[in-house]
Amino acid sequence: MPFDASLPAATAVASAQLRLDADPIDYAMVAIYFAFVLGIGWLARQRVSSSIDFFLSGRSLPAWVTGLAFISANLGAVEIMGMSANGAEYGMPTMHYFWIGAVPAMLFLGIVMMPFYYGSKVRSVPEFMLRRFGPGAHLVNALSFAIAQVLIAGVNLYLLGSIVNVLLGWPLWVSVLAAAAIVLSYITLGGLSAAIYNEVLQFFIIVAALLPLTIVGLHKVGGWDGLRDKIIEGPGGAEQLHAWPGNELTGFTSNIASVIGIIFGLGFVLSFGYWTTNFVEVQRALATHSISAAQRTPIIGAYPKMFIPFIVVIPGMISAVLVPQIADFKSQVAANPDYKGDVTYNQALLYLMKDVLPNGLLGVGLAGLLAAFMAGMAANVSAFNTVFSYDLWQRYVKPDRPDHYYLSVGRLATVGATLGAVGTAFIAGNFSNMMDYLQTLFSFFNAPLFATFILGMFWKRMTPAAGWVGLVCGTAAAIFVFILSKTHVFELSGQGTSFVAAGIAFVVDIVISVIVTQVSRPKPAAELAGLVYSETPKAMRTDADAATLPWYQRPALLAGIALVIVILLNIFVG
Repeated sequence: MPFDASLPAATAVASAQLRLDADPIDYAMVAIYFAFVLGIGWLARQRVSSSIDFFLSGRSLPAWVTGLAFISANLGAVEIMGMSANGAEYGMPTMHYFWIGAVPAMLFLGIVMMPFYYGSKVRSVPEFMLRRFGPGAHLVNALSFAIAQVLIAGVNLYLLGSIVNVLLGWPLWVSVLAAAAIVLSYITLGGLSAAIYNEVLQFFIIVAALLPLTIVGLHKVGGWDGLRDKIIEGPGGAEQLHAWPGNELTGFTSNIASVIGIIFGLGFVLSFGYWTTNFVEVQRALATHSISAAQRTPIIGAYPKMFIPFIVVIPGMISAVLVPQIADFKSQVAANPDYKGDVTYNQALLYLMKDVLPNGLLGVGLAGLLAAFMAGMAANVSAFNTVFSYDLWQRYVKPDRPDHYYLSVGRLATVGATLGAVGTAFIAGNFSNMMDYLQTLFSFFNAPLFATFILGMFWKRMTPAAGWVGLVCGTAAAIFVFILSKTHVFELSGQGTSFVAAGIAFVVDIVISVIVTQVSRPKPAAELAGLVYSETPKAMRTDADAATLPWYQRPALLAGIALVIVILLNIFVG
């Protein structure tokens, strides 16, 4: 927006380019990180001799590695910038994205769904759809997933380019291309193994970056009591210190409607739709060596997931009261919801880093942000190249080619996905809060897919025709709700529109699937083993040595402990 002398001083300052005062030690920290990233890609390349090595790491990785990679793959724009933006805008209700909108679904994925994915030996989630519902649902799912991954990779790339822009002062488009080239290098070299081992490294770097930022930020604001007092005095008030009922987050004025929207829209439809059907996450579990290891992957990831909001959401809340530019933007939006300034909530973390981190720690912080965005983008790209190569190219374009042919296709698909992400990156820049954009995408693609999955997995009568028709109608319903919102037929503040769209997409998918099932032919029961719960023997869903595993490797016990902890967090913190 052009400079306006009538704007408040803080906003005028914000119109200048945000630059971090990095010195040589900060650049050295970032350079060392990039050297490690590319080195891991080069080493992983030595293990790639077949397509299964490139796309699924040869199904040989231990659960603790895939568990950390599972959560690190999600620590991209959604977690770091999106959730800190949510923290700055909404406060404690953002905790719902972790304790309601993630952990329960992750545990469900581990206990209930991973035995089907891994036991059926599918190479991707769309391939599971192919076996359960046939080519119609498979093609719809593969295409929608591929599109979604390019769009979401664009989000991560846009924010990654923004960091390079802030650090070096390069034009944003140059920054985006440079960031894309780095991710492209190590994924093309080492495939999924390079992505996973880098994600493990990136997990520890992210924590090392955000933990000091949280501690120093709390110290500067006067500890938790100081933060609480300043939030109460500012826009949003005391409601931002309590997760429930979360009216500002959902846009509902009714407390009951808000709680229902959070539990059903976010906690059930969006959350289960994302975590249980998103191949970006499932792919990490499929890279393990056994069914029990695949089950433990999301369960292990649930433990750090519970505590990540303390180093992501809290810094956003601190930024909203400590950083003049963000505090001023929040006040302006509170007075005029249509206000557009040079600052957005997406910059909350960057401004806080600039204001509170000394040199040295600033370099660690920058490396942590770069690690987060690269982990997120790499996860999207590695999932895209698998689905494109196996589920689209091999299935519909060039079947029955030698294995090395699909390995080459996968590497070319990696290049194509990266270029696509460059093209879609700037769409993300139109949203002041990145979570608004991401939740919109999830309501389009994940919510209806979850409805089809869960109905088809537990209802053997559901037909192939119902699979693809329900999926198309559910997606169309979500898009229709989004259009109604954008044309002001109805309006909800916050992310309420995405919650409503997800809920409607889920219901429409279920209803249409049931109707179509009544007038179409189901698959024979003999073809549903490994795909439908009632038709799958227990032996197909468990490892032969499952009973001999030590207690700390038993998925059900680990999931039970995690569930108790997350319930306690909701009660005593939320």
